[in-house]
Amino acid sequence: MSEVEGKAAGEPLKVALLGCGVVGSSVARMLTQQAGDLTARVGRPLELIGIAVRRAGRDRSDLPVDPSLFTTDADSLVTKADIVIEVIGGIEPARSLILKAMEHGASVVSANKALLAEDGPNLYAAADRCGVDLYYEAAVAGAIPILRPIRESLAGDEVRKVLGIVNGTTNYVLDKMDTTGQGFAEAVEQAQALGYAEADPTADVEGFDAAAKAAILASLAFHTRVSSDDVHREGITEVTAADVQAAKEMDCVVKLLAICERTRDEQGHDLGISVRVYPAMIPRSHPLGSVRDAYNAVFVEAAAAGELMFYGKGAGGDPTASAVLGDVVAVARHRVGGAKGPGESAYADLPVLDIGRALTRYHISLDVADRPGVLAQVATAFAEHGVSIETVRQQIVRDDETGAARANLIVVTHMAPDSALSATVDALADLPTVDEVTSVMRVEGS
Repeated sequence: MSEVEGKAAGEPLKVALLGCGVVGSSVARMLTQQAGDLTARVGRPLELIGIAVRRAGRDRSDLPVDPSLFTTDADSLVTKADIVIEVIGGIEPARSLILKAMEHGASVVSANKALLAEDGPNLYAAADRCGVDLYYEAAVAGAIPILRPIRESLAGDEVRKVLGIVNGTTNYVLDKMDTTGQGFAEAVEQAQALGYAEADPTADVEGFDAAAKAAILASLAFHTRVSSDDVHREGITEVTAADVQAAKEMDCVVKLLAICERTRDEQGHDLGISVRVYPAMIPRSHPLGSVRDAYNAVFVEAAAAGELMFYGKGAGGDPTASAVLGDVVAVARHRVGGAKGPGESAYADLPVLDIGRALTRYHISLDVADRPGVLAQVATAFAEHGVSIETVRQQIVRDDETGAARANLIVVTHMAPDSALSATVDALADLPTVDEVTSVMRVEGS
């Protein structure tokens, strides 16, 4: 035993690790290599008693752990631990194993955003019933410490809005489309080649991953139960090079944003919360506008604290393992001190509003006939739906073969309910002088 370890009194806390993929391998390595420091920080040693894997015969000689620790019997392993780390992902068997671990008195650290977004309330209830901790900092934005600041550091404040880039894959794709002029498909292929995107990138590019994280952020920020099904979700598959170029012309950049927002009426009464994920133009001058490559960032607005920014690596083995180990130290300290961390806070129970009630702005591109009165018809369509126009830009385009002139109109609106903006777009598409609504994208952060 080292001098550092000798300073800790008491029996080791037994740690079981479920999963040994990219994140699990990093967790196992850090638990082993940093054992002395972790002992000093916790007050008792952390003993890794087993690593549950799907296939026992796989070569894992690169990990500095005893090969005898690997097991396919996860069910038995979780009954022997004081702390269970779950990094296998998915819904089952993760949910059953977590619940079984809690029933046997183990605190749980998880990186499973899909499970927490789908069945968080049942897991919180089980943790409360069993008197154990459930921590999950690594479930959102990798190494970035965002959940604990919202849940604990801002517990005395009122969070008004959370605006974030919480998926590294989509941020990489959109960044490459912006900086190199690549098309969507080409940028996705490059992300796959670099390991940022899975062979099947659907969960990322269709916004499912970001929606799960948005549900978790909203639940903590607004003390309200929010599931993935409550989140309005749009992916980035329809974002074109023309959209990216249009954003550049406005000194904006396109980002897939997770937006969690508390809404009040003019008298200050709560109407509910809006939770949504979609691609949007955001000014390059905004803190999120400069987030590049596969990085994540979360922008928080609170009543007293004001504007806060959290930035860092949102994925990868070591960054995510850093967040996992931070949670392990926290729950281990609670066990040593005979305490328990904060559980679910859902007292506010605010309604989750339909996307139509969210306030936003639209950037709309129209191909129209080049003749008098067209702009007046377009303006009337906006006015009839109560939407105010901020700017209009017109460009005349001539057909190379016929010489016929057409006009492209770019309209940027003022803030309005999404339902009114969407209805305006439908009305524009029905105008006889409008050939096509070529692009619609929301504008945020200004």
